[in-house]
Amino acid sequence: MAKTLNVYSKISSLRERYYKASIGKDALIKLISEAEVAEQVYNSNAIENSTLTLEETEKILLQIDLDRYISQREIFEAKNLARVVSYIDTRAKEQELSLEVILSLHKMLISNIRDDIAGRFRMNDEYVRIGTHISPSPQESQDRLKKMLAEYHATSHENIIKRIARLHLGFEYAHPFIDGNGRIGRVINNYLLIREGFVSINIKFIDRKRYYEAFREFDLKNKADLMEEIVGKALTNSYHKRLAYLEGKKIMTLAEYAKSKKLSHSNLINKANRQTIEAFLEKNVWKIGV
Repeated sequence: MAKTLNVYSKISSLRERYYKASIGKDALIKLISEAEVAEQVYNSNAIENSTLTLEETEKILLQIDLDRYISQREIFEAKNLARVVSYIDTRAKEQELSLEVILSLHKMLISNIRDDIAGRFRMNDEYVRIGTHISPSPQESQDRLKKMLAEYHATSHENIIKRIARLHLGFEYAHPFIDGNGRIGRVINNYLLIREGFVSINIKFIDRKRYYEAFREFDLKNKADLMEEIVGKALTNSYHKRLAYLEGKKIMTLAEYAKSKKLSHSNLINKANRQTIEAFLEKNVWKIGV
């Protein structure tokens, strides 16, 4: 519990610093967000077993020819998700999250991939299996979504990390769509964070094992501890990155920093993974602002 409270306090402090540092720097904030789209798309799709690398994802979004054959589905998955990620940056500030908004985001995500299921929830006898978990019935799934949103809004007094973790676990447990649940679930996290004045997060592919463990913990024990840890780490990482740019620090790789300070690189990587130093992952490389 003390560890959790420490993360809550840290996020509060970073958020305050971010607000101060961001005054008059809208153009830079926009650039950081735009530069991050490919990473968001790569990580979210990779978690869902996409074969695209980060470099290939960037090339697709820049409409540059690739060196190997990529299926039309993977190309649309990258382009559609990039469109959704960019869209919510503005949309989240304008409209409360609702079932209608979730459906519109899903339609954008699945269009040209499976138009027969784009923008609609599961119906009738449409069930899906995720590992050993069989999703609730379509009707129960939608009832769970309504309850999930109601609980989220009713707990506005609680810490955002706790609220996002519970909502994300609830959404993925309900699995309301035939396809695209994971990606939409992670988009919803950011929709709500942006709406409540926080920065967006990027749950990394390298954390996938831990991420799936969090779902198992919820499924077996109805606990959200692991997901809170993942959301807290991602949010801290996101603030560290933005503050490095907004506070005008010199950004270098952790390896360069270790060399310049005559410190152990592996020790710094451990601290970065625990987010006990202001390091951040950018394009799968640990960096730090000094």
